Amino acid sequence: MHIDVQKLNYVRNKVKEITSIKQLKTEPQIIVVTKTFPLAKITPLLDVGHVHFGENKVQECEVKWSPIRNKYKNIKLHMVGNLQSNKAKKAVQLFDYIHSLDNEKLAYKLSLYEKEFGKKVKFFIQVNLADEKQKSGVLLKDLNKFYAYCSKELDLNVIGLMCLPPIDLKSGRYFGILKEVSTSLNLKELSMGMSSDYEDAILNGSTYLRLGT
Repeated sequence: MHIDVQKLNYVRNKVKEITSIKQLKTEPQIIVVTKTFPLAKITPLLDVGHVHFGENKVQECEVKWSPIRNKYKNIKLHMVGNLQSNKAKKAVQLFDYIHSLDNEKLAYKLSLYEKEFGKKVKFFIQVNLADEKQKSGVLLKDLNKFYAYCSKELDLNVIGLMCLPPIDLKSGRYFGILKEVSTSLNLKELSMGMSSDYEDAILNGSTYLRLGT
């Protein structure tokens, strides 16, 4: 079974429809999350020119994508899973975007490896909006300080915020909170919305949707 180009087109049309009807300024990018899929099954999307792909694990990304980066030069790879600081070096080498920046130790290591490789990655700070113990992410009360540390002290290119809203509660409420916070920090990008709640995310200003199923 290949990843279905028809499904991608369906979602693209749905995104355009919502954006048009609601007269939204931004049409979000679709990140196709390809974890567990071998490259052979992703090729149909590459061949129709899809650009943004997401992976959850550094090692899987390296094995899968490194051999064909030269063939598909426009690919943008997104780290959308939890990132441990001991994987920071490889993550800087592999990814164009990292959506899970969530602690000072990780931020510091990422800044060191950016300097080592002469590369600037685009970062989203992951925010734990509901203070969920089982989830990673910076708490809202600590966000301003952490953002200042990353952007001013470490010179990381933080372009926006990311969240994983609580599963059993209405996502739209949390997407709205993240939008307000991003506006207060003058950040333009929002990584929010997955397969089950991407329509709510679009309505709340998401600029990157992380879609798997």
